[in-house]
Amino acid sequence: MCVLLAMAVGSGCAAGGGQATGGAGATGKAGASGAAAAPAHGRERGPSGAPGSSGSPGREARKGGPAGEGDGGTGTREDKGEEGGGKDSAEDGGRRTKGERGEDRERAGEKAAAAEAHAKRTKEIQAARAAAAKRWGLRRTPLPAPPPPGEKPRITTRKGFEVDRHKGLPPVFTTVPTKQKVVFLTIDDGAEKDPELLRMMSELRIPYSAFLSDYVVRDDYGYFERMQGRGVSLHNHTLTHPYLPALPYAKQQAEICGQQAGMEKRFGKRPRLFRPPYGSYNRDTLRAAASCGVKAVPLWAAEAFPDHMEWREWDRDLHPGDIILTHFRGKGEWKGSMPDMIRQVMKVVTEKGYAVARLEDYV
Repeated sequence: MCVLLAMAVGSGCAAGGGQATGGAGATGKAGASGAAAAPAHGRERGPSGAPGSSGSPGREARKGGPAGEGDGGTGTREDKGEEGGGKDSAEDGGRRTKGERGEDRERAGEKAAAAEAHAKRTKEIQAARAAAAKRWGLRRTPLPAPPPPGEKPRITTRKGFEVDRHKGLPPVFTTVPTKQKVVFLTIDDGAEKDPELLRMMSELRIPYSAFLSDYVVRDDYGYFERMQGRGVSLHNHTLTHPYLPALPYAKQQAEICGQQAGMEKRFGKRPRLFRPPYGSYNRDTLRAAASCGVKAVPLWAAEAFPDHMEWREWDRDLHPGDIILTHFRGKGEWKGSMPDMIRQVMKVVTEKGYAVARLEDYV
């Protein structure tokens, strides 16, 4: 059985340059041919079986980080003599030793100093962001993201997005499990290479991740090298952006693994993350991706355009850990520029009280 993911999203690539409306589809199975008609180029589609607004499954449960652990005791006795130093005696009833309490105080001091340094740095960054937000026409200054988690959350496949015998294959998800009010911005393909986007994102200090298809980036690899030099992580979106479920395993592997090898050669790093074109995949897709080093398959919970947002979820809202999709597009393909799109998505994100965080810090 294969899962074909189909979420209508528009990027100005539908026939006649019109924009499609979003929405979740219904779960389906591939027929004997293993393929349905591919969507129009450049339009991402969500998964068939994606939780949506028409009686589909609810969002998966999200797991927060571990609760903090306090001091193991508040004993006041001090061990006497060299032999007893650094050990708990029976009379102590498990109370902490002087040495252990000292280590706890030292760790607490280091943590407080780190928190103070982070707060100072955040204040400086926000002051620079406020000035940049004014220059770039943002209504509000983007909110600061919290420090990344000390331990990344466990990523699992979202309910309804599984394939047969999914165990051992990369997880497919639309939201990162976190209680923090953060979302993640991802940009697909690479057709539009707007230098203003690079400058805007650097000045505003907004993190994002790029999922690239070679056939549209090969005419200017340098643009994405500059992007990478500014701290942006580059990931896999196949060589030629095909509708993968229509292809046999060998051709899917060539598309995915060929892009893995090409990106390693061009950008010096083999991606860990892969997004299938149109959000469509089957078991062969995940098998092929795993065979050449892909560890996870992030899809999306919302999509950003220069003039509106489209939503996967029934409540048409953001949630902690949601992944936002958009595209490298220009005025020739949608109603606005890349900076216009950033202004739109940041208006929504900031007004809803969210910060944009770096996806790779969590996945």
